[in-house]
Amino acid sequence: MCPNNLVRPRPSEAPDQPGARLIADIGGTNARFAWQAGPGTPLLDAQVLQVADFARLQDAIRAYVDGIGRGMPGALAVAIANPITCDRVHMTNADWSFSQAAVKAEFGLQTFRLLNDFTALALALPDLPATELRQVGGVAPVPRAPIALVGAGTGLGVSGLIPVGEAGWVPLAGEGGHVTLPAITARERLVMDGLTQRYGHASAERLVCGKGLFDTFGLLCQADGVATGTVHNAAGVTEAALEDQHPQAVETLAMFCAVLGTVAGNLALTLGAHGGVYVGGGIVPRLGVWFDTSPFRERFEAKGRFKPYLGSIPVWVITSEHSPALLGAARALDAPT
Repeated sequence: MCPNNLVRPRPSEAPDQPGARLIADIGGTNARFAWQAGPGTPLLDAQVLQVADFARLQDAIRAYVDGIGRGMPGALAVAIANPITCDRVHMTNADWSFSQAAVKAEFGLQTFRLLNDFTALALALPDLPATELRQVGGVAPVPRAPIALVGAGTGLGVSGLIPVGEAGWVPLAGEGGHVTLPAITARERLVMDGLTQRYGHASAERLVCGKGLFDTFGLLCQADGVATGTVHNAAGVTEAALEDQHPQAVETLAMFCAVLGTVAGNLALTLGAHGGVYVGGGIVPRLGVWFDTSPFRERFEAKGRFKPYLGSIPVWVITSEHSPALLGAARALDAPT
């Protein structure tokens, strides 16, 4: 429920550079920032801060602005890994909570745009260069057809783009990562049962995210009566799998990719995404070519009579060095409110 009383404190300062923009991409783990001198100009001074190092969003903003020494800009766009339904925001995968009105007032901002992080990433998709994409199956995209987007990191993000007119796009803002986990195999159902007992509802995100990797690994080890060994976190699961050091780690990473494939296939069918499916987030790009031969593509197409329909849809892994969501958030400032 959203409270009816908005927090509206008096501005504590005025912007030092009214025409400049601060752009942020906030996830459950990382807070990425960049500076933009004005509309259409390059993003500069990109930095990554740790969410856990700051008590509030405002503290992270101030640390970044003070660190680059450019002064406070007049506009702020924040892409955040969270649903946005009212003025107050409580992050799902972090401890930050804030009022949009309070943030705008505290920094004396002329403009403050807050949007879901995967909505921002979707806005950047049409202009991603081919050098920042790696195709995993399918053929060429259909021009001006819907586009789907999924990505796993601290959580599981889902979005897409719907074409409007001759050149426009409308991004989708939703919480598709929290759909019920699509368990298909007996081992996936075993994991789903364990996640349900632990959390009450086993969403796709409960398996297809960083914490989900470690939870799944533990449940498989418990079921098989084997020790977890030296694996103590999600990064350890991935490392053990990629180096073939632990059978349950290999199975966990394969299951992660398989379920992500099913989720992506469901989304492609739902949207009619003949414009392609993009895979972002922090986990899959780090898997490299291991992902290309994982069960992802097989499960993406495993829709019975609609296998040929999905077989032609291209999938690209986003390999950008810097978060494209920053560019999407910057574009959100240019859109009519």
